[in-house]
Parts: sequence; C-alpha cells; structure tokens
Amino acid sequence: MKKIILFIVFISYCSFPQALPDSNFLALQNSLKQVNNNKDFRDINFGSAAVNKKSPGLAAIYSLLLPGMGELYAGSYSSGKYFTAAEGALWGIFIGMDTYSNWLTNNYKAYAATTAGVNNANKSSGYYTTIANYESITEYNNDMSLEGNFGSMMNPQTAYWNWPSTTARENYRSLWVESQNETNDLNFVVGALILNRVISAINAVRLVTAFNKGLKTDLSWNVSVNVENKETLPPSLLFNFQTEF
Repeated sequence: MKKIILFIVFISYCSFPQALPDSNFLALQNSLKQVNNNKDFRDINFGSAAVNKKSPGLAAIYSLLLPGMGELYAGSYSSGKYFTAAEGALWGIFIGMDTYSNWLTNNYKAYAATTAGVNNANKSSGYYTTIANYESITEYNNDMSLEGNFGSMMNPQTAYWNWPSTTARENYRSLWVESQNETNDLNFVVGALILNRVISAINAVRLVTAFNKGLKTDLSWNVSVNVENKETLPPSLLFNFQTEF
C-alpha cells in the first residue's frame, strides 16, 4: 500500500508541478523528506518480467542425445514423440539382431572346431574368412608359397584346419556368410539410429525457430522509483522504466 501511495504522489507531482501553490509545494517537500528518512521507500522496485527466446542449438543437442527431447524443449512434442518411438523400436531391433548375430558367430565357430579341428583361441575374423575358402591349411600355405606371399603363410601348429570334405566346408561357409550378413544389417540399424537423431535435431531447430518468430516481442522490463535527497536541492523522485528487446 505504501508503494502505491508513493507512486500516486509521484504521478501527481509530475503531472501538476506548476499548479501547486507555494504552501503546498513546501508541504510536499516536507513529505518527501519524511519519505526519504524511511529506508523502505528509498528504492522501490515495482517488478520485472521477461520473455526469453529458446535456443536452437540447445534443442539440437537435446535431440541428438535423445530424439524427441528437442521437440519437447520447443514445446511441440506432438511430432517429437514419433522420433522417441522410433528410437525405442530401433534399439529393440538392434539388440535382437546383435543377439542373433552373436549366436550365428558362435555357431560357425563351433562347427569349425568340431568338423575341421579348428582351435578358436585368439583367431581373427580374417582367419575365419580364409578357412571358408580353402580345404586345409596345407592347401592355403601352398597357394601362398606359389604366389610368393610368404608373409601370409600360417603356422600349422596354431592355425590348423582340415575340412573332411568340400560339402563340410560349404556348410561352414553358409553359416559364416549368414553371420556376416546379419552383422552388415546391424550397421544399417546403427545408421538408422544416427539418422533418426539428425532428423529430430533438424526438426527441433525448425520448431524453435518458429516459436521464436511467433513471439511478438522478446521484452524485458523493470520499473523502479528512487527518492533522491541533495543538500542544496529539495528531495525528488526518480522514476525509471527500462526495457530490453
């Protein structure tokens, strides 16, 4: 209530400064002196408000971390929910395919061990590719020797394999190819996960840009009233109104 009264006094003082008789002016001076002595009235802040724009960069980061979250930040999750749902579905597909790929890998390794006498310890992926194309390590080393590629020859003690028949090797090759195809399909799922994030980020930036354009003003305002008392001058009121766009 005191703030309202002081504000009314200030408006009256500004609106009719020349209409006040001398006696009334002196009375106002005395009133202002009393007000000035009250510390509660020395700096009166009537409040502030702000309307802030949203950050497109922050929206993009949110969507890159979790698709749909950038749209939620932009205040339009109606489209973002589809990116979130797609993320969950893709992860479900990835986990299922990865589990199946690992099973296929273990399957062809077990077949090689029981059928061709392969020791699976410390074997590279290139080794399993090689044994799918040669009947035995002897055949492979002979071919490398004929080509002069001695550095690629393998130790028969640690890299031994010998398929009992061409049919057995072809059966192994079928298992190995199936595993490789499943692994390649996993790469497509990973690419889809990345693409889903990128598209969500672009969509979130678009929504934030539209939101910012929809703001009529990005206005910050602050109103304050101060009582200024100088020794050689009568006390006066300072009325400040600040805006930022």
